[in-house]
Amino acid sequence: MKLQFKHQKFQADAAKAVVDVFAGQPYLTTNYRIDNGSGIYQTDMETSFTGWRNEQIVPELNDSIILEHLQKIQRTNQIEPSKQLEGHYNLTIEMETGVGKTYTYIKTMYELNKHYGWSKFIVVVPSVAIREGVYKSFEVTQDHFAEEYGKKIRFFIYNSAQLTEIDRFASDSSINVMIINSQAFNAKGKDARRIYMKLDEFRSRRPIDIIAKTNPILIIDEPQSVEGKQTKERMKEFNPMITLRYSATHRADNIYNMVYRLDAMEAYNKRLVKKIVVKGITESGSTATDGFVYLESINLSKADPTATIQFDCKGKSGLRKVARTVGLKFNLYDHSGNLDEYKDGYVVKEIDGRDNHIEFLNGVRLFAGDVVGKVDEDQLRRIQIRETILSHLERERQLFHKGIKVLSLFFIDEVDKYKCYDAAGQPYNGIYAEMFEQEYEDIVGQMQLSLGEDDYIRYLKAISAHDTHAGYFSVDKKGHFVNQVAGDDKREKTSNDISAYDLIMKNKELLLDRDPKRSPVRFIFSHSALREGWDNPNVFQICTLKQSSSEVRKRQEVGRGLRLCVNQNGERMDANVLGNDVHNINILTVIASESYDSFAKGLQSELAEAVANRPRKVDAALFVGRVLTDANGNEQIVDADTAAAIYFDLVQNGYVDRHGALTDKYYADHANHAVQVAEEVADCAASVIDLLDSVYSDKVMLPENARSNNVELKIDPDKLAMPEFKAL
Repeated sequence: MKLQFKHQKFQADAAKAVVDVFAGQPYLTTNYRIDNGSGIYQTDMETSFTGWRNEQIVPELNDSIILEHLQKIQRTNQIEPSKQLEGHYNLTIEMETGVGKTYTYIKTMYELNKHYGWSKFIVVVPSVAIREGVYKSFEVTQDHFAEEYGKKIRFFIYNSAQLTEIDRFASDSSINVMIINSQAFNAKGKDARRIYMKLDEFRSRRPIDIIAKTNPILIIDEPQSVEGKQTKERMKEFNPMITLRYSATHRADNIYNMVYRLDAMEAYNKRLVKKIVVKGITESGSTATDGFVYLESINLSKADPTATIQFDCKGKSGLRKVARTVGLKFNLYDHSGNLDEYKDGYVVKEIDGRDNHIEFLNGVRLFAGDVVGKVDEDQLRRIQIRETILSHLERERQLFHKGIKVLSLFFIDEVDKYKCYDAAGQPYNGIYAEMFEQEYEDIVGQMQLSLGEDDYIRYLKAISAHDTHAGYFSVDKKGHFVNQVAGDDKREKTSNDISAYDLIMKNKELLLDRDPKRSPVRFIFSHSALREGWDNPNVFQICTLKQSSSEVRKRQEVGRGLRLCVNQNGERMDANVLGNDVHNINILTVIASESYDSFAKGLQSELAEAVANRPRKVDAALFVGRVLTDANGNEQIVDADTAAAIYFDLVQNGYVDRHGALTDKYYADHANHAVQVAEEVADCAASVIDLLDSVYSDKVMLPENARSNNVELKIDPDKLAMPEFKAL
């Protein structure tokens, strides 16, 4: 499979915003003499020591002119204009996780080269993991960009043992990119800061001096993780001509001259990321004497509703957990091998699909996701694993004939819970791998009995429980999986082990291959730091088999699965392909270790915090001073009278309630492309709607409850063809 890439307007807009700041800069390329290490500068521009650097910004393009350009771009992009140039030629670009941040800054490099001839770029990243991912992005997009721009970027990862790459970076006239993780120039230890040393193997020169003379453009990927006080000072030694900062989560105190913003809310509104749904698990009324019962789901059909529950059962080898689909009058005591804890009224009295609950004769009432009784942490983890498998198989069956491979991702806290080694060094399953294989075999076995033989069942039969899961972890010298090794920055807990990421970053296309012989892996266990962890567009389920903490926020957890999926041709399944169906296909299910309410409100709070700069209500002040654009690109700055007219019209049309919140009628008309705006700005309706969409809404940011949809709709073609239906 070869991943395909599309030209998307928001990525082009982000690149254009950066380019337009320097409008008026002529297209220039400059060669110069490089110190060859002997102290003698070469004068023959055809020698191997001829260098190429970025031409400095011309004097005519002074700070006041650049500030004017910046403010115009900010007004166009509905961003508060900067009062001054903050940090001098430092620009900030905010892009939500999963929308193609790396693609965007690669495109920006090409555009800067196309307009101004600039060709030297350095990408600074916070960790080995992100560095490898960035390198992979340059690889897979190379042909795509070459087709558009007629040239390829030469890119490499900085390695202090391969310093000839530095000479090539300086002497090559094409677009050159050096990718470097911050530890390489800001670390301690025996190999520390070789970039600042005069090295014998580099002809007694300092690598940093050769790099600095190219006047590079610095691109900081995830600056909130890169830029500590010391790192900021160290980066000045690169002598950057311009610094561009890209992240979804910029720190409020570290934003310089924001030129483009695509935040979490806008990404969702524009259907650029997956829809998030949550499966929560709630422990309720748990006591040591109660019988264990877990309500997995309520199942609705034409017949009476049923419930799928788990409970303890006495077998020949002791107690085990079993899952059964039950109806009214089902007696747990009879079906558990007469366990005493189910003797007191554990007979199903009621199953209600309206609010997803089941009630027993003894008054115990459970809602889907509730668990009562003797529950330890291992049992909760087993429930999470089972729920992940169930969600995976449901999504996989729905997408099977669309040629989309489904992947699920587990994050765990200890590697030995997945893989252990005996005294001879031979691997065997840890507790989570063992739980996974047991639950997988049980669920698939039940599916085969209920669904019979079809193409999907034959696909499942071709993959064993053992072969369909894999772990991606750091490895030691013996090749054994080990817990992630913290890097020099203890706060970020990044890994310095390159081998831990080889399979993840270099075999992404293979993992997306649905052929069970070539690529049976569909479930991935990882110990990576969530903020920089495993990333693949076809992750549809994420399950964290560990306690959440303040160090790993919910937004970081879901971020690994937000990218829109691709099919077997490598084509992204976005709105251009699927239209309004994009969020029926692209759904990320989070299997939480807490209740839906708790997880959803926590995630909503974090997202609200991330978009804190958005307006909170619609009023006339929202429009005053804003720039509206018509279909021909003509601009109109809104005055107070026009703003009042726009607001009055919105109220009259029922789009705004008394609290300034957008109504259901607005969202309905928006979905049908039928929003009406005031006559004064009718030609700029799209700009007005963009402004309305910029207002924060709890409705947009609240993830859905995955358990609320317990009906699978199926079309009856005979009824669809009835004359009465067609007439209706």
